[in-house]
Amino acid sequence: MELLLDTGNLHEIERCCAQYAVAGVTTNPSIMSKESADFFELLRAIRGVIGREATLHVQTVGASTQEILRDADTLLDRVGSDTYIKIPTTAQGLTAMKQLKERGVHVTATAVYSVSQALMAASVGADYIAPYFNRICNFGADGAAEIARMAELYRVQGCKTKIVAASFKNIGQVIEALLAGAQAVTVPGELLDQMTANPAIEQAVKNFRADWDGRHGGRAICEL
Repeated sequence: MELLLDTGNLHEIERCCAQYAVAGVTTNPSIMSKESADFFELLRAIRGVIGREATLHVQTVGASTQEILRDADTLLDRVGSDTYIKIPTTAQGLTAMKQLKERGVHVTATAVYSVSQALMAASVGADYIAPYFNRICNFGADGAAEIARMAELYRVQGCKTKIVAASFKNIGQVIEALLAGAQAVTVPGELLDQMTANPAIEQAVKNFRADWDGRHGGRAICEL
């Protein structure tokens, strides 16, 4: 299981990497447009924070195959050859994915809404697909069921493509996606925080400390 951060905010990435086991960072043009820092400087700074073992996924903005490929080449040159190039799963995007994979480039197929898109992305060798869980639900389908079908298709066909589910509105959807077969999820830091934010946990910790202090007079374990 991989937990990725869906953000371009460097401070948020630094905070979450210090607290959690972050396997990588995903970005998109909408996320990056919220940040005031220089685009390439920010991406290189993010890489510096997460290290080389984590994955960094950066999306192209071109519409045609040639535009996508130019975007990809620029990202690979200025951010690093280990960058995962995120490409929307359109006909033009699939052609670009195919050409990039033939060159050995890491590719993440994004904006996935259907099993047929998942099939096509795997057929050209995409390393990851990013199905949009909540958006699938907004279209009247069952996000968990769609991801389960994608995962089953890959299992039956022996595909190596991984599913990194995205677009969540709450923790419940994140859990559903993982139970359905996604190998990874990408979420904002606030959802990671919510996974451990529980009043019952906080009260239990207070009770433990009160019992301890009653027996040991407020001394810490290292002071005994």
